[in-house]
Amino acid sequence: MATILNIETATKNCSVSLSKGENILAIKEINEGKFSHSEKLHSFITDVIDSAGMSMKDLDAIAISKGPGSYTGLRIGVSTAKGLCYALEIPLISVPTLEIIALRIPLEQNELVVPLLDARRMEVYSGVFDHKYNQVRATEAEIIDASSFKSYLEKGKVYFAGDGAEKCKDMIQHVNAGFVDGVFPSSKEMPIISNKKYLAKEFEDLAYFEPFYLKDFIAGKPKQYFK
Repeated sequence: MATILNIETATKNCSVSLSKGENILAIKEINEGKFSHSEKLHSFITDVIDSAGMSMKDLDAIAISKGPGSYTGLRIGVSTAKGLCYALEIPLISVPTLEIIALRIPLEQNELVVPLLDARRMEVYSGVFDHKYNQVRATEAEIIDASSFKSYLEKGKVYFAGDGAEKCKDMIQHVNAGFVDGVFPSSKEMPIISNKKYLAKEFEDLAYFEPFYLKDFIAGKPKQYFK
């Protein structure tokens, strides 16, 4: 079975796990309500490998949560993963961030989950997954209103999860809508996907791989400290 280092930095949750097959050997994560990836990520990687009694040379691949999500968080995670893959000469695996969130929600037959990541204002990054966690609607950036996801809600139970779900609570008023609080993407769910991709040899091109930003990065106006 493959030993894979899984890295999740797409949101404020900085999360790293070490897995063999689909089994977690060690995990470390922190969500302080702020982005601490530049400070924590490298030490978390060292900690999970040490706690499993392994070394970097034992890794067969590195998996990265590819987005969408925070521009800065994704850049830090992807650049770290690519650097390690180059140095260790091992493959890079990318895992869709919304699928990671979907896997955190237990579903019954015919139920759906809509993972949502906070974007700007009333906008979110979202996708729709069925009870087998197959994506049934492509990932989009969209502005939430009263009619959002109406066609899915009229067919049955739909769960909304992720840090963008809070934006939906006041807008989406439907008997079939369920909201799951406090859900962030985590490296805990990543081995389900990363192991499958490793076995299928679905690897990324290290030279050309970039995070899935979905939208272009827009820098804020610099603060004017002097007149």
